[in-house]
Amino acid sequence: MSFSETYLDSDDLHPIDIVETLATHHEWDFDRVTDDQIAMAVEGQWRTYSITLAWSGYDETLRLICTFEMDPPSDKLPALYDCLNRANDQVWSGAFTYWGEQKLMVWRYGLCLAGGQMAGPEQIDRLITEAVTSAERFYPAFQLACWGDADPAAAMDMALAKAYGRA
Repeated sequence: MSFSETYLDSDDLHPIDIVETLATHHEWDFDRVTDDQIAMAVEGQWRTYSITLAWSGYDETLRLICTFEMDPPSDKLPALYDCLNRANDQVWSGAFTYWGEQKLMVWRYGLCLAGGQMAGPEQIDRLITEAVTSAERFYPAFQLACWGDADPAAAMDMALAKAYGRA
C-alpha cells in the first residue's frame, strides 16, 4: 500500500500530519512544534540537516526550510555568494541562501496549494528528499570555496564532477 492510499479515507488531512507520519516511517527525530509546524533532523552523508515544514492556511503554502551551520571567514563571503548563485542556476525546485546573522546555509522551498489542493505523502517525501539531496550535492562546493581556496567556478566543477570507474 502506498503512502497516499493510507490517507484516502480521511476527510481532515493536514499537511503537517502527513509529514509527521513520514518522519515516523523514516525514523527521523522530529518535534511537532505547533499544529502547523514540524522540525526534523535528517542525517546526510556530509552532516545532519535541520528541516522545518510549516503550513500557512492564509496563503495555502507548505514551506520547507533545510538548514545547516556554516560560518565562513568574512573575506570568503563573496566566494560563497558566487557559489550560491551558481548552485541556484542548477536547481529548479528550491533555492539556497545564506543567513549570515544565524550562520546558517538555507535551502528554501514553498509549495503553493491554492484552491484547497492537497499534497500527497509521496509529494511531501519528494520535497524533503530534494532538500537533502541538494544540500548534499552542493555542500562540497561551498566548503571548497570557503575553506579550500578554490575559486567558485572551480569549486562547483570539483563538487559536481562525475566519478567514473569503480572503487
